[in-house]
Amino acid sequence: MDRFPKSDNVDIMLLLEGTFPYVSGGVSSWVNQIILAFPEYRFGALFIGSSRSDYGEFKYDLPPNLVHLECHYLHDELAMPAIRPMAGNSGAFETVRRIHELFLRPDEGTLDRALKTPDFYLDSNNGANFEQFLYSKKSWELICDLYQERCTDPSFVDYFWTVRNMHTPIWLLAAIAKRLIPARVYHTVSTGYAGFLGALLHHNSGRPLILSEHGIYTKERRIDIFSSDWIQDNRNALQKDPTEVSYYRDLWIRFFETIGRFCYGAASNIVSLYEGAREREIGDGAPRERTMVVPNGINIARFAKLRERRPDNPPPVLTLVGRVVPIKDIKTFIRALRLAANSLPGVQGWIIGPEDENPEYAAECRDLAESLHIASNLSFMGFRNPMEIFPDTGVMILSSVSEGVPLVILEAFAAGIPVVATDVGACRQLIMGHGQEDEAIGAAGGVVSINNPHDLAGEALRLLKDPDHWKRASNAAISRVERYYTEQQMFDSYRQLYQRGID
Repeated sequence: MDRFPKSDNVDIMLLLEGTFPYVSGGVSSWVNQIILAFPEYRFGALFIGSSRSDYGEFKYDLPPNLVHLECHYLHDELAMPAIRPMAGNSGAFETVRRIHELFLRPDEGTLDRALKTPDFYLDSNNGANFEQFLYSKKSWELICDLYQERCTDPSFVDYFWTVRNMHTPIWLLAAIAKRLIPARVYHTVSTGYAGFLGALLHHNSGRPLILSEHGIYTKERRIDIFSSDWIQDNRNALQKDPTEVSYYRDLWIRFFETIGRFCYGAASNIVSLYEGAREREIGDGAPRERTMVVPNGINIARFAKLRERRPDNPPPVLTLVGRVVPIKDIKTFIRALRLAANSLPGVQGWIIGPEDENPEYAAECRDLAESLHIASNLSFMGFRNPMEIFPDTGVMILSSVSEGVPLVILEAFAAGIPVVATDVGACRQLIMGHGQEDEAIGAAGGVVSINNPHDLAGEALRLLKDPDHWKRASNAAISRVERYYTEQQMFDSYRQLYQRGID
């Protein structure tokens, strides 16, 4: 597109999977925040999405120091070569066989050097290019062998197409890595496909790779995979054990775990948002000595001025800021609102976030509100500037099943708004504190288990009905965010990482 800025080289190339600039939300806001924070650096951004039709217009104005942007779509761009018979590269497919051994025994070795370079996937003489993967005899033999050795599902057809669909994006990513403009530092904001691309770029160029994980990618993909209805499970009712994961779900999980370890192995710095996430990364294969914690930070002053606009007593408004998608568990928020309205009939629930990412789920949420006769208390308000809705919010709600360090909690704290959130990611640490000094500040709201509308409503009502309790939580929120979560603290940490990589 003509509006995409282009350059011959950049200082820092951001690798972004399904986030900025097309998708709003915490990670995208963080990306925008980071680019603007370092005007002395020339940034590039490479967006990886599913299909072009899944995304609309930009959700962000491009910062002036973002001098290069390109977008790639895994389901659209890889042209299928003409079908023709071929033998295939024996050595290359033996290398591929060894990576499948790592699927089962990830602690017994590392990826072959050949698999770390784009040329392996592009050079038919020294590797296995896309045409060989699709049509060669060696590829067919490998798939058949793996099916016979390992697959517990009776359908070879489903196995064949699962392997095809799982691995096809790898060849597109290799081609992208080969032709991408040079950068002095690569910075991926997840593992997954963006992280795999980052590892290829690092090994191909020798330049450092920084990984920042806002949520643990493999954990979030596990949630998606467990809830997906497109993954086959051909066991009949008598064969299914509810304690066992279907073979294809397990295969997808192990695939993402494997490419996650590839990214961990290539990254010079692996940044997590809180200590619990760091320990999870180490458990998933990240070298401990390369891991570090850099919490999110925000511009406190921007939100602090909103405190003056608040009424004396907390407004009876429960606000959820987030995309209307299953991982945010909007349905639990709606059920909690129904329970809260039983005790406080005038309570309002505001859902602030786009509905276009998953229209089917959004429709289900609206239907649920109608069925619970709570539609008059609930407003789907779409994207709104937090500066507009924070002064009229009594309690911020997060009902998510997965989070990192949610920016919306920090923003609410800076505005003096208590938060009730599920016990995911760093939410407990943010609300209750972490360590003796932090915990002494006091609770800035409440923490409940996931998918628990009863407790979510109870904690919210406790704050709304008791102004003194609400005020104590508000003061704790302000103290905690001002002491531990300023954007300057975050910027100082990333400035050191960028300087170290660029020098």
